[in-house]
Amino acid sequence: MNLKKLLMLILLLVSSSYAIAQITKAKKDSIYIQQVEDHKEPDKVLHAEPLYIDLIRDLGARKGEKEWNIGLGLTDNLKFDAYEALIEYEWAPINRLGFEIELPFTFYSPQSGISRESTPSNSLNSIKIATQWSFFVSEPMATSMAIGYINEFELSDFRSFGNPFIKGNIYNPFLVVAKRWGNNFHSLIYTGPMIEQNFNTNKFHTTFDINTSFHYMVTGTRNFIGVEFNKTFNNADFDMTLRPQMRLGVAENLLIGIVAGIPVCRENERFSSFVRLIWEPKHKHN
Repeated sequence: MNLKKLLMLILLLVSSSYAIAQITKAKKDSIYIQQVEDHKEPDKVLHAEPLYIDLIRDLGARKGEKEWNIGLGLTDNLKFDAYEALIEYEWAPINRLGFEIELPFTFYSPQSGISRESTPSNSLNSIKIATQWSFFVSEPMATSMAIGYINEFELSDFRSFGNPFIKGNIYNPFLVVAKRWGNNFHSLIYTGPMIEQNFNTNKFHTTFDINTSFHYMVTGTRNFIGVEFNKTFNNADFDMTLRPQMRLGVAENLLIGIVAGIPVCRENERFSSFVRLIWEPKHKHN
């Protein structure tokens, strides 16, 4: 066999191996997507859900789905460190409708040379209840849309807890639009106003959030890497935090999400980190 024929044979073997690998990859992706988008139940599209500003329930939620989340975070501010902790439970009582209850805590630690009295008080920030309805789900278009509402009862901090017990309320309607591009790439936008009412003064303050995210889901798995762009408009002020992130499956129904926070346009906040533990108990299919 001369050199030319040998090179042609090697090239043929390499190209064949690559083609087989691509077919296997596509097959794995399609099999995993099919597990979510089977036609025995109402339509549902597989989307990558952002880890920091997460959804109330999966888009196109199916009856009986439920999920527990535990989150832990650290934010480095100029004068103190803020430690976040949250526990939340979400479930779908009927197809495409989800509910959530969340208890978010914040604990503060002053930086060196800063007195504790000058830092905010530790607190159970609020009691959050929320709902979300997926009004559009299209498997052929790989697109889902939902509207939702979060009501947040703001509580007094631990220094003055119970005086009053509820100091204000936050009204937060929102819209979600998500699209999967091919088998692996995902995009999502989550947007809406946050209207805060102070019960002492009965004054209202409104900000507007636009949160966009982009993810790449690893072939045949639930693992992904991606980024959130969390943007807030507050009158003439604009804040944005870049949050690169990854999600890993550690067991069949157990996932862990890791998020870094990089402030782009924030005056007092520095780097932050956040970890989310996600447990999805098994549910009966319709």
